[in-house]
Amino acid sequence: MYDISDGWFEQSHKICSPNYNERPDNTLINAIIIHSISLPPGCYGGDDISLFFSNKLDCTKDPFYDEIRGVEVSSHLLIRRTGELIQYVNLHSRAWHAGQSRLGQQENCNDFSIGIELEGTDNSLFETAQYNTLSGVVNSLMEYFPEITQERIVGHSDIAPGRKTDPGTGFNWTLWRKTIENKSS
Repeated sequence: MYDISDGWFEQSHKICSPNYNERPDNTLINAIIIHSISLPPGCYGGDDISLFFSNKLDCTKDPFYDEIRGVEVSSHLLIRRTGELIQYVNLHSRAWHAGQSRLGQQENCNDFSIGIELEGTDNSLFETAQYNTLSGVVNSLMEYFPEITQERIVGHSDIAPGRKTDPGTGFNWTLWRKTIENKSS
C-alpha cells in the first residue's frame, strides 16, 4: 500500500502539470482509467512524457511530436517501466486524461476519475514492476476513495471506444485483477 496525504502519493516523484482544473462541485471520485503512453512511441525512459504533461516538450526533437504539438493533457499518475511512480496532478483535481468519454451513464470521465498512465504502447507487454506498483496504487486509491469499485477500473479504450485503444493488448487484465483481489483480501 501507498500513503496518500492531501491528494498526493507520498512515495511518488512529483512533477506538477499545469494541465488540470477543479472538478465539478459535489463530484464523487468513483473510477480509475488506465492508459498507456510512450514518447516517442515505443521509446522508454527519458523525460519526454513529463515534458509533454508540463507543456515543455521540444516538438522538434522527433517527427511524431508534430502530431501532438500544442496538445495540453495530463494524467494524475505515471508508472514507469521500472515501477517508479510519478504524480502530476493532485487526486482531488481534474486531470485532462480521458477526453470525450463515457463510463456507464456518466459522460466526461475526467470529472470523476483518476487517470493512471503506464509507460508502454498499445501492443507492448508491461513489466512486472508496473503491475506491482499499479496494484499497490489502486488498492490505496480504493481505500482513499471508497466509491471506486473493481468494476469502475477500466481502460481508456473502454470509455472512448473507436477513438482510443490503450492500454492495449499487452495489458493482462486477468493477471492484474488477480493481484488486486489477492491484495484486497
